[in-house]
Amino acid sequence: MTASLALRPTLYEETVPGGGHTSFVLKRGQLLRLTDIEGGANVSLLLLNAHEKSERLNLPDTLKCQHTAKLTAGHCLYSDMGRILAAITADTCGWHDSMGGLLNAAEVAEKYGQGRYQELRNGFFRNGMDNLLVELGKWDLGLADLLMNLNLFSKVTVDSDGCFHFEAGNSKAGDYLELYAPMDTLVVLTALQHPMDPNPQYAPKPVQLSWQQVQSDGISVLCRTSRPENGRGFHNTERLYI
Repeated sequence: MTASLALRPTLYEETVPGGGHTSFVLKRGQLLRLTDIEGGANVSLLLLNAHEKSERLNLPDTLKCQHTAKLTAGHCLYSDMGRILAAITADTCGWHDSMGGLLNAAEVAEKYGQGRYQELRNGFFRNGMDNLLVELGKWDLGLADLLMNLNLFSKVTVDSDGCFHFEAGNSKAGDYLELYAPMDTLVVLTALQHPMDPNPQYAPKPVQLSWQQVQSDGISVLCRTSRPENGRGFHNTERLYI
């Protein structure tokens, strides 16, 4: 399943420019749609329990319990407590990278050159590490909390020798991903190029964010039933609200 069919009221929309970053609480029962506006976007994403921030996205558990190395519709994003921070209920892109990480300031300078604020003003070259740390700081979090990130809209494959390969053109203009929150989830993200993107030019792409209110958790049926482990994950999550 790659697209959602139900009509839902939109609560709010905003555009994150290329190089931009933001953070917010996606409330229980809400759905976030992320749309690649121009094609070729990448969104580096962190997820945490909004009320107990020591609980956060655990990508090894997410991949292991669902027997996959790629993430798409029907998959869940697990915390280190076995709860589901978000469920991917729709996806027109088909593959989202969990292995590529992000770049720091020195790596951006090495790859793209010096893009200083003094010359470029607001067009200066940003990096994923600092962008996410800025957002984490707004929630009284810091470097120790900058753990594994997911790279939405990007595809990285692994060959028989264990080498990673970035697949250019994975996401087209208009492609989107929908994340349903079965619990209050702190979302931290930045729109920057994937570390393995071969483009030698600094050219991050914008993404649109759209918040929607879901009237029934029936939207999560695909995720609940795609693996037996996911049914247990939803059960663990729902126990928070008994």
